[in-house]
Amino acid sequence: MRRRSFLTGFLLAVGSAIAAVLFRRRAARSKERVELYFADGTMVSLAEGAPGAERLLQHARELLGAAR
Repeated sequence: MRRRSFLTGFLLAVGSAIAAVLFRRRAARSKERVELYFADGTMVSLAEGAPGAERLLQHARELLGAAR
């Protein structure tokens, strides 16, 4: 009985962790952002609503639309 209870708890914890990861990935996928990579290896990520991001996002949308 104790072994079954442990297994149930373990499976519940693993299932919850997997669900949390999938939820975070799905939520992050729906947000638009611009990532700027520089020659020195640094990267800056501008999320939707950040100053200057909307202009860059508009260009990115146009490029993606042309590529499709």
